[in-house]
Amino acid sequence: MIVEYTKGEYTLSTDPNKLDLDVIHGYLTRSYWSEGIPMDKVAKGIENALCFGIYHKKEQVGFARVITDHARFAYLADVFVLEPHRGKGLSKWLMEKIMEHPELQGLSRFMLGTKDAHGLYQKFGFSALKNPEIMMEKVDNNVYKKNS
Repeated sequence: MIVEYTKGEYTLSTDPNKLDLDVIHGYLTRSYWSEGIPMDKVAKGIENALCFGIYHKKEQVGFARVITDHARFAYLADVFVLEPHRGKGLSKWLMEKIMEHPELQGLSRFMLGTKDAHGLYQKFGFSALKNPEIMMEKVDNNVYKKNS
């Protein structure tokens, strides 16, 4: 289901055909969470997720993807707004539309990881893990460095 919204000069869309892989890869490859990520990994991740793009005119300026089974679980990842477009409420607007999306209703668990945007996500009901002792992870921070 493709949805689109407009706010002033900006459009938010879930149309995968509008996504600009060069913009997305360009940002992600320099982000703290996926530094050096290869383009093919970005493309594959997009292919297997519900993606949200923000556009100024036709230029992509923001992005988020939700990895989900559409029934019980979702994980929010790769959220960004390019620097020249920050401070305009676009991150909040993006989160509002993600949380309202019809395919993301009725989930029992919606997770994300962030180093520096806790305040934004708390406005949408996210909090620290209530039972961190039940959660586990396997992390390889050098995966993109090893495979390049």
